[in-house]
Amino acid sequence: MGDHPTRCRPGVFARAWAKAVSGTSYLPMTQTQLEEMLQRLTERLAQALRAEPFDLRIGQQVGAELVQAHIASAEGLGRTVEVIQLRLVRDLDLVVDDVEDRMARLLATVATGYARALRDRTLDEQESIRRAAMMARAQAERALRDSEARFRHQATHDPLTGLPNRTLFTERLAAAINRGADRVGVCFLDLDRFKVVNDSLGHQVGDSLLVAVAQRLHEALGEHLVARLGGDEFVILIERTTGTADAVQVAEAALAAVREPALVDGHELTVSASVGIVERPVAGTSPMELMRAADSTLHWAKAAGGARWSLFDADRNRRDLARYALSAAIPAALDRGEFYLDYQPLTSLRDGRVLGMEALVRWRHPELGVLRPDSFIPLAEETGLIVPLGSWVLAEACREAGTWPATDGDAPFVSVNLAVRQLHRADLVPEVRGVLGRTGLPPRRLQLEITESTMMSTVVEPVRALRVLGDLGVRVAIDDFGTGYCNLAYLRDLPVDELKVAGEFVTGLRAPDSGTDERILASLVSLAHALDLTVTAEGVETADQADRLRAIGCDAGQGWHFGRPGPAAPHLGRVPVHVEAVS
Repeated sequence: MGDHPTRCRPGVFARAWAKAVSGTSYLPMTQTQLEEMLQRLTERLAQALRAEPFDLRIGQQVGAELVQAHIASAEGLGRTVEVIQLRLVRDLDLVVDDVEDRMARLLATVATGYARALRDRTLDEQESIRRAAMMARAQAERALRDSEARFRHQATHDPLTGLPNRTLFTERLAAAINRGADRVGVCFLDLDRFKVVNDSLGHQVGDSLLVAVAQRLHEALGEHLVARLGGDEFVILIERTTGTADAVQVAEAALAAVREPALVDGHELTVSASVGIVERPVAGTSPMELMRAADSTLHWAKAAGGARWSLFDADRNRRDLARYALSAAIPAALDRGEFYLDYQPLTSLRDGRVLGMEALVRWRHPELGVLRPDSFIPLAEETGLIVPLGSWVLAEACREAGTWPATDGDAPFVSVNLAVRQLHRADLVPEVRGVLGRTGLPPRRLQLEITESTMMSTVVEPVRALRVLGDLGVRVAIDDFGTGYCNLAYLRDLPVDELKVAGEFVTGLRAPDSGTDERILASLVSLAHALDLTVTAEGVETADQADRLRAIGCDAGQGWHFGRPGPAAPHLGRVPVHVEAVS
């Protein structure tokens, strides 16, 4: 083939080629960029047609580059073959010997290169897809393992502090017991007044404080398992203790770590904690028993004022359990009619008449026998059961007092102790009115005894209720006067009829040198009379005490000298105590 000059116009052909393949595939380039690429391939095609000998590799390379440029559809190949066959020689003015044979061979090599490149690309894509699928599966499996692991940092660890939670702590405690160690210890820690932090600074600050406390406990007690049970409660496991001293040492280290000031969200906070300590041999114990004992002991530390540790005491725990069982039995005992009333007379020091009788509740327990008030009244007050019990006492006392006969003038009044919770109830006045109405007892024959500290409080509603009852004619007495505020001036504004002077003052009258107690009592009686109040002395046990009280002007006495608590009838029918005339 000879070497003939040509008037090459590759740009015209490249534009025609670009127009032909546009739209056959997604092309990540502009039209100008496409034309520039195809013009470069056009020049290579022209070079292939002119080359001596004919180089088949050029056509194959052109076909491969078309695929690489994403002109990779059957339609794109067809239009490429068509435009090369029809326009390449003409647009480039190529003068080539045996041009038809060369053109056919060129188109074949372009198609071959195109097909091979497309096959390789498909295989590469398939391999990429396979690898991507394998990677995705591996990632999914890894994510599943991580998720399962996280489900397990969540099942056994506290999400806020990162400390072990109750589940993990219980497992470790059980393992420590089952391993056969001789002794084990548990410290149950609770922050004091943590609610104040949440209420005043918000839960976010509270949570940050818990995180800081958890970190300190972990750092200070790293050799022991420290767990968060929830809220502001933490627990520490001391494995293989040699005695209580080991657990006490841990508790003191924990308290020291907590009380260090902490900077939390811009607030410098200082908190304290209470710790309940249980340390015992592992034989015969269980995780549940240890945790229950630690919880009870923690409450002892809290009740003692906090910022301290308490050590488990089996005897005290038995007493607490007995108290709890007794408290829980009160509602059923009321339903079964196990409570009854004894009465103690309030006797006139002037003429020995029984002026009134104080109702004293007793419990005829089916297993423990007769229980006195001091064994169950404090429990009832703690639990709120004093309200139904007090209502029963009020109703029963008024019912029985309604049957008492009048011997010389009015029958004696009945005096009923009113608990703080009863006094603060909104329905106190309707309750008393209802009881008086049902029993037919005149209001003047009911006296309500209130403790001094209750009367001296600044709460308005109880005083208002007592004023209403006083207006009805109900008597109001202050019990155990002299053991609290002893503010006589304040009594001017209270609806009070009587002072019951505490027995501590009367006891002093038994001593030979009782001049001080006698002068104190004389002053109290004188001031009370100035306020138009009657005075009853409690705890009168001897005739000498009664004589001296009478001499200083005391109105009435109550105590064993005048009669021990018992059924009402004997007190009503007894002969008045002999009274010496006062000169």
